[in-house]
This record gives sequence, structure tokens and C-alpha cells, in this order.
Amino acid sequence: MSTTYRVTGMSCGGCSKSVTAAIQEIAPGAKVEVDLGDKAVTVDGADEAQVRQAVDSAGFGFEGRV
Repeated sequence: MSTTYRVTGMSCGGCSKSVTAAIQEIAPGAKVEVDLGDKAVTVDGADEAQVRQAVDSAGFGFEGRV
């Protein structure tokens, strides 16, 4: 089941790659889709705590579920 989260501070492809890599490092095999326009990340294969930890460690703001 996929869940979408609001993530602030993302503005470019590099940001997207950083967030994706951070989530997949904590939850290998997770499917991650980043929407820079909506400042959202949709994740399948990681729980909210894992996503929060990954986003924080990558230096972005985690605002919870959309």
C-alpha cells in the first residue's frame, strides 16, 4: 500500500534523488515517487517512521501524510 507525504525543501532533481536514496537506504526495495510540484513523496514499502527518519536525515522537512 502506498502513502503520500508532504516534504518541504525539495526544489530540483538532485533533491528528488537525495530523498529517494535516503528512503531506500532505510527501507531497501521501497518504491518511491517524488512530485516536486506538489512537494510530495509517495512511498510503497516503508512505514511513516522510516520515511520521516529518511527525510530528516536527508535534510528536508517532513510534514506528514497528504
